[in-house]
Amino acid sequence: MLIIPAIDIIDGKCVRLSQGDYNQTKVYNENPVEVARMFEDDGLQYLHLVDLDGARHGKVMNWKTLEAICRHTNLHVDFGGGIKTKTEIRQILETGAKQVNLGSIAVKEPEKVHIWANEFGADKIILSADVRERKIAIHGWSETSSISIEDFIEQYQSIAINHVTCTDIQTDGMLSGPNFSLYEYLMNRFPGIKLIASGGVSSVNDLNKLKSLHVYGVIIGKAIYEGRVKLEELKSFYLD
Repeated sequence: MLIIPAIDIIDGKCVRLSQGDYNQTKVYNENPVEVARMFEDDGLQYLHLVDLDGARHGKVMNWKTLEAICRHTNLHVDFGGGIKTKTEIRQILETGAKQVNLGSIAVKEPEKVHIWANEFGADKIILSADVRERKIAIHGWSETSSISIEDFIEQYQSIAINHVTCTDIQTDGMLSGPNFSLYEYLMNRFPGIKLIASGGVSSVNDLNKLKSLHVYGVIIGKAIYEGRVKLEELKSFYLD
């Protein structure tokens, strides 16, 4: 199971939100590169980097942070937040990110995503399925669409986009435990996808339970920053 620490960026700073609420923002470090290098020094190889300013405004904004992390680490970075154009995707990948997360645009304009998957490769795209009561949320989680997570994933199976990050908004940043039933359901419904669980991880016990569900990976944010999960404890998962 991949262990993927998260760095969320607002104004170039490493922050975390609670349930996606921009009014519940906590700054953990003003130097995201320092945080990324800490993860790498502890043996982690992946990083989930989210441009929260970009998600809110509908265009990538924290380019300098992405560039600095890619330049100063060898982490496998997946980047998301407000991506809307082919030009942005190309620039993100050329900057050094390995994958892009597409959420709102994948909901509203799937035909574009089909074209981009063909042009850049389906493995370069991660579907960002942020859900509120199993409906996909868009625009930095400020709006809930009418599209179910099942329909969202299903429409991309035909073009082999198999990486899916599913964030349960109700649990995100709350340290109350993940939505295990949702991830179990999705693994049974779509056994071929590379499902990355996100939201609510509060302990190593949560990680063990997610591993038992055979998810492809798990994103951890607040639990690390709040000291609920120690970096040393993660080695048993990513060294298997």
